[in-house]
Amino acid sequence: MKEALLIIDMLNDFVLAGAPLEVPATRAILPALNKRLAAARARGVPVIYICDAHRPDDPEFARMGWRPHAVKGTPGAEVVVELAPQETDPLVEKTAYSGFHHTGLEGILQALAITSLVLTGCVTNICILYTAYDAVIRGYQVTVPTACVAALDPVDGEFALKQMAQVLGVTVEPLPAG
Repeated sequence: MKEALLIIDMLNDFVLAGAPLEVPATRAILPALNKRLAAARARGVPVIYICDAHRPDDPEFARMGWRPHAVKGTPGAEVVVELAPQETDPLVEKTAYSGFHHTGLEGILQALAITSLVLTGCVTNICILYTAYDAVIRGYQVTVPTACVAALDPVDGEFALKQMAQVLGVTVEPLPAG
């Protein structure tokens, strides 16, 4: 089984304090995510960044009542410096919750002969959940390390992890003891 690590929406507009769509828990997962990233790189596991890249007038903003965020070409749409991609890391831009929806992600995974995905980033009950669903229905084995995902609301995050495990068959890694 060939694995890839997906880092989803760890962008300035979600991670930085005071950002337009700040998810405070993203800052708490940075150490665990950095550790997971370093381990993947050490093992030669491909790392793929999945990043919101909205138009300034994206209908999602009005439909969901969200402030404009991750507008393509702005600093807010860039991956946080702590997780900066390497030149060889694919960066997949998305305009919907799932990293598969109208993106080139599946083509990249097929070209790399990937069969297993580790999903990390934010938001657990939105982009992680919908990417997990799309991955599972495409036949990928999916793992979500709890220490490497962030939710806006802990209750919603727990619900999503439970759904991924019990409904989708995702392997949800528990938080490390301690």
